[in-house]
Amino acid sequence: MLLAAAALALLAGCQGSDFSLFNKTPPAEDGEPARAVKLIEHDVEAPDVFQVTEAGLWDGRPSLGGVWVAHPDVIEPERVIIRNTTNGKFVIGALFRRERENPGPRLQVSSDAAATLGVLAGQPVRLNVTALRREQVAEEPAAPPPSEAQVPPASSIEEKPLDPVKSAEKAIEKAEAKAAPAAPAPAPKPAKPSKSKLEKPFIQIGIFSVRTNAEAAAKNLNGAGVKTDVIEGNSKGKAFWRVVAGPAKSASDRTELLKKIKARGFADAYAVTN
Repeated sequence: MLLAAAALALLAGCQGSDFSLFNKTPPAEDGEPARAVKLIEHDVEAPDVFQVTEAGLWDGRPSLGGVWVAHPDVIEPERVIIRNTTNGKFVIGALFRRERENPGPRLQVSSDAAATLGVLAGQPVRLNVTALRREQVAEEPAAPPPSEAQVPPASSIEEKPLDPVKSAEKAIEKAEAKAAPAAPAPAPKPAKPSKSKLEKPFIQIGIFSVRTNAEAAAKNLNGAGVKTDVIEGNSKGKAFWRVVAGPAKSASDRTELLKKIKARGFADAYAVTN
C-alpha cells in the first residue's frame, strides 16, 4: 500500500508538469539553415559547333529579321556571337544558311548587324562568328541578415526556360544594341530630271533605313568617280533614303555606269526612271 501511494504521488506530479521530465526536446544541431538553390544560365562559346573568321559584307540594302549573318557552310541555324575584328565591336545574333551564292565574301551581314558592328555598305570587313551554347550554373544566394529570424524554405530550384532555335526565321533575333542615329542633317536636294532621251537614265543603288548608311554607300561610290544623290522618302510614317547615280547620257554610258557600280559591291543595282 505504501508503494502504491508513492507511485500515485509521483504520477500526479508528472501530470501537473505536463510530463516535462519525459518530453524534453533535444537541442538543435549546430549549422546553417538550408538555403534555396538558384540555377542561372549564361552563354558559352562553342567553336567546335561552328566558327569562322573571314571577310563579311553588307550589300547596303535594308534587311528583315534583326541581327543575323548567313554562311553557305551552315547546316542548322545557330545562336552566335559576331565580332568585328577591326574595331572590337560585337553583337549576339543568329546564323543561318546562305541559300544564294554571289561573288565576293561568303559571310552575308544583315543591315541591323552592320549598324551595330560598324560595317559600311559595300566594304568587306573581317568578322569572327562563333556558335553559342547555354550553360546552367548553381548560384547559392547570400545568407539572410541577422535581424531576420525566419528560417528559409526548403531547397528549391528555379529554372529559366531555353529558347532553342527551331528554324532560320525564328533564329533571327532582334539586335541587343542599335547604333544611335546621327544628328539630322539638312535634307539633300532631289535629283533634277534628266534631259536625256533614255527612259531609265538613273541607277538605283539601294534603299536604306539609316541615313548614315545611305551616305556611306554614296561616299563609297563617289570615291570611284560615280556621281550619286541621296534622296529622302517616307513610307507609312517611316523615313528611308534612296541612293541613285546618274543620269546616263546614252545606253552605252548607262551600261558602263552599272558595271562600275556592281564592281564596288552593289550587285543588285538597277536602272530606274528617276
